[in-house]
Amino acid sequence: MAGLYLEQFEVGRVFQHEIRRTVTESDNIWFCAATYNPARVHIDHEYCKDTEFGKPLVNSVFTLGLVIGLSVQDTTLGTTVANLGMSDVRFPHPVFHGDTINAATTVIDVRPSRSRPNAGIVTFKHEGFNQSGEQVCVCLRQALMLRRPAA
Repeated sequence: MAGLYLEQFEVGRVFQHEIRRTVTESDNIWFCAATYNPARVHIDHEYCKDTEFGKPLVNSVFTLGLVIGLSVQDTTLGTTVANLGMSDVRFPHPVFHGDTINAATTVIDVRPSRSRPNAGIVTFKHEGFNQSGEQVCVCLRQALMLRRPAA
């Protein structure tokens, strides 16, 4: 499904995204390396044995990107001009290697752009959950979305 245009979003609409993704150790190691994050809590099994979690945590920025990415096919694929910002980002429960993440998106606000007649701003609430239904990520995202082209 292609992304939706501004006029197709309604406040309160909830998308339960069908695509899920199991996070692997390789995902986490690659992401930490690609972003120059050497935090031991993400990459050092021996160190993590003595933490409260007992094993490495998946990098939370990877989790945020994955949760938003899982939403794209249903909401913004090909209709986003740009992300304008993300706020109220929280990670209520950690993600570990082997967790399967699914996402839901709620439309919080929709408004025309004051400066771009061909676009508007949609505020999304993205939520990510693990295979046990525990919320692992939540954020608000403002996206500049295209309006439906004139016929």
